[in-house]
Amino acid sequence: MESSQTTKIEVIGHISSCFTEKFAIPRQPGLAPSACARLKLAEPFNRPEMVRGLETFSHIWLLFMFHDAVEEGWKATVRPPRLGGRVRKGIWATRSPHRPNFIGLSVVKLEDTDLSDGVELLLSGVDLLDGTPVIDIKPYLPDSDCPAGAAGGWSGEAFAALEVRFSPQAREFCSAYERNTGSPLATLISEVLRADPRPASQRSRREEFGMLLYDVNVRWRMEEGGCVVQSCERT
Repeated sequence: MESSQTTKIEVIGHISSCFTEKFAIPRQPGLAPSACARLKLAEPFNRPEMVRGLETFSHIWLLFMFHDAVEEGWKATVRPPRLGGRVRKGIWATRSPHRPNFIGLSVVKLEDTDLSDGVELLLSGVDLLDGTPVIDIKPYLPDSDCPAGAAGGWSGEAFAALEVRFSPQAREFCSAYERNTGSPLATLISEVLRADPRPASQRSRREEFGMLLYDVNVRWRMEEGGCVVQSCERT
């Protein structure tokens, strides 16, 4: 019997992330440990007592909205990048953002809790777009959230990591940027590119690619055995 009642889902906060565009966001959380973000909780969900005890956990689950995918609509089947974009799988067998309710789930590392102005959670290992609306937080429980014998299904083995090299200009820029901001830009670039952020349809291309990390436009080119970061400049 169907219930006539509906439950309104509240946005409890928003993400400020180093990923300011969708391209180059890791396909799963944890692939880029240096990818940092802040979750600023909104009223009335930013009371300090609501996060009491959360600081004792190393990781948390975030439920969020794929807000940038809503206009594109949902799909019954998708082509996962891990399968080279050549094989279709049912939407319920994937983590694609093109879902009927556009809800995502990520486990991220909780670095710190800032209570100086409401509540902000400092996070790392994120795969979240800047501005992402968050709808729930749950602590990660290693005893139950990582069951023994769990199977990875069609996802198979992890991607082979690409070798990442830097031009002198790019390396010098990253060093200066890190001194001025404290953000580990070179490490973040390496982590993102090692996982090859290109869509499956562009894997055969050799021309230059670009991505935005923080406020930096990063340009790189694929070469035999890996990729070379050619230039970095602030937007």
